[in-house]
Amino acid sequence: MAVFINEQIKASEVVLTGLRGENLGIVSREEALAMARSEKADLVCTSLMSSPPPCSLVAKGTGKAAARKGAASNNAGAGRGAGGSGKEKIKELRFTAHIEEHDYDTKLRQADKHLRSGKPVQLVVKSSGAKEGLAAKAVLERLLTDLKEAGVKETGIQTSGKGSQVKLNPR
Repeated sequence: MAVFINEQIKASEVVLTGLRGENLGIVSREEALAMARSEKADLVCTSLMSSPPPCSLVAKGTGKAAARKGAASNNAGAGRGAGGSGKEKIKELRFTAHIEEHDYDTKLRQADKHLRSGKPVQLVVKSSGAKEGLAAKAVLERLLTDLKEAGVKETGIQTSGKGSQVKLNPR
C-alpha cells in the first residue's frame, strides 16, 4: 500500500481529517499543507482511489506508521455483512445523463426525503461515452444545487468512463 506524505500529495483538493479525528471537510491541498505546518504535523494520504482523496493530519514523524495503522483498522471493519458493521446502508439513486424532467423531479423528491430523514444519499449518473460525461456532470451539479438545503456533499463529483457520482450527507 502506498502512503503519500505532505508534498507527495498531488491532488488539488483533499477530504481532511484533523489531529483528533475530526472531519474538516473538503479543503484545497495548499490549505491542508498550511494546516499541517501550523500544527507541526504531517499531511498523510493512504488512498488515491477517490476524488478528492482522504487525508489526515498526524503528529510529525509518525506519518507512515499512523497511515499503516489507519489502513489496518479500516480493513478490519470491512468484509462484514449488513448485520455486523453498524454502518447504515447508503441509498443510491441512479440517473441517466439525459433524464426526462418528470423523472428528475421524482428522483429529486426521493433524495430530499432521504436526506431530511437523516440518511446519506449516493447520486449516480450513468453515461455511455465522453459526450454524455459532460451531461452527466451537469445533472449532478443541478442536483447539488437543488438539494443544497437538505444535504451537503461529502465527496467531490467523481467522474469515470461509465458515469459520474457524488455522495451527500444530511445537513
